Amino acid sequence: MDPARSGSLSTVTDTDPASFHRSVAAGFTERVVGADRAGEWGAPAPVEGWVARDVVRHLLEWFPGFLGSGTGIELPTGPSVDDDPVGAWRTRVDAVQALLDDPASAGRVLSNPHLGDVPLPEAVSRFYTTDVFMHTWDLARATGQSEALDPDLCAELLAGMEPVDELLRSSGQYGPRVDVADDADPVTRLVAFIGRRP
Repeated sequence: MDPARSGSLSTVTDTDPASFHRSVAAGFTERVVGADRAGEWGAPAPVEGWVARDVVRHLLEWFPGFLGSGTGIELPTGPSVDDDPVGAWRTRVDAVQALLDDPASAGRVLSNPHLGDVPLPEAVSRFYTTDVFMHTWDLARATGQSEALDPDLCAELLAGMEPVDELLRSSGQYGPRVDVADDADPVTRLVAFIGRRP
């Protein structure tokens, strides 16, 4: 996800950022562990050119730069995603959760030339945790695991993204929107919106 293109996702910050991350990360972690047990890291992912391991790699690679440039905070690095995807992911989860659980974080600000100044916990929720949530579907689909996501959160994210459809599409972060039935469930509609084939 391109943080500069995602300002419409602010409604997710109604949830406590630490609790929100804990819940979303648990769902992704479940799929990471499942992929490892099944040895499915080389399985094709729904993002063109990616395999399952690349879904984890994406989440590990983009966020430290975004966080560091906006706050000066450096996250600890774990093992390589190529050597130990579970260990790499757990290191990231623990670091972000510790950051959000720290009461001092509430008073910190992330400064970004495209976004301005955003309270740190809100920035993590809007740009990182929501990205983890949506990529949970990708990892599940790639590795044959449960694709179930929280339908209420899917509906909320979709409602925030639809008004800026053209802007999101032009960012290059999403493929062409996939047509689905008007009465499709929220999970199907969200993943179709971001260019996946449910």
